[in-house]
Amino acid sequence: MKLKHLILISLFLPAYALAQTAIGEQTYRYNDTARKRPLVTEVWYPTTDRKTPALKENFPFIVEPTIRNATLPAEKHPLIMISHGTGGGRLTMEWLADALVKQGFIVAAVDHWGNTYDNKIAIDFLTPWQRAQDISFVLTQLLNDTALDKVIDRQRIGAAGFSIGGFTVIALAGAKVSLDAMDAFNKTPQGIREITIPEFPDLINKVDEKELAALFAKSPPLKDKRIKAVLAMSPAVGQGFVSPAQFKDVDIPMYIISAQSDSIAPVKTNAAHYLRLMPKSKLYVVPGKAGHYVFLNEAIPEVKKTGGIIFNDDPAVSRSAVHERVGNMAAKFFKESLK
Repeated sequence: MKLKHLILISLFLPAYALAQTAIGEQTYRYNDTARKRPLVTEVWYPTTDRKTPALKENFPFIVEPTIRNATLPAEKHPLIMISHGTGGGRLTMEWLADALVKQGFIVAAVDHWGNTYDNKIAIDFLTPWQRAQDISFVLTQLLNDTALDKVIDRQRIGAAGFSIGGFTVIALAGAKVSLDAMDAFNKTPQGIREITIPEFPDLINKVDEKELAALFAKSPPLKDKRIKAVLAMSPAVGQGFVSPAQFKDVDIPMYIISAQSDSIAPVKTNAAHYLRLMPKSKLYVVPGKAGHYVFLNEAIPEVKKTGGIIFNDDPAVSRSAVHERVGNMAAKFFKESLK
């Protein structure tokens, strides 16, 4: 183990020595054979296991140490499903999992096939309903697992997502996107800017429009009634919604959190737009120079040097401070909504 990892662990150990509950972590490998989508899933949970928490080897992010394959909790806990952003991965929002587990939640994050940093398939970047199906499929697998079913409170299940993952959880709440509306927006100067993403800069040139339209025509209803509350962070695809009627099936609490200086999914065309169409939802905007990627894990210094805007914020922004604030807000929202 590298020296920096040992140093980081030593910094965290006093807190864990005083606490009765640490963070357990397990990896599950599911496969939706009907859709030919492997769905690797990370699960974090409160544990009273007395083993020493450790950091992942060569991990590029600053997160809490966990106990790999720790003992599951003895009682039931609410479950939060996490959907990562475009070109991200199940571990890129581990900071949120850490914050929620420390407040009594079990958290499961899914790798969305074809839309991760190490597996980029153009068509999977533009068929967002696949992601909502991923979450529902994995949720079923978790509840069908005898050991996990004993510790998951089926009546208290929520979902959180970032960027396109924010759209994912809004879709799981019952919202129905319009391909025509989204296509029309993507042809405008602002739409072109929003679809030109750092994770896949030439994306729009890699997809056949007729194929995409045919796939959209076959997209199924996505509402998952098992999910009782959703948190959408800097949600994208806002301009795929033009009417409150598209949200008529949304009947659960929704909290939208965005960043004032987000240039990837700007507040005006996304978070605030969703709020206008869903006036019963709540919106909080992180003020100042905070941008889109402030909702990703904080990277270690070596990664920041070459990470560009994805891992580097404006000097006026403390990503760790934003995470602490938003993590507490997320826990409070889910505690109040999943009673």
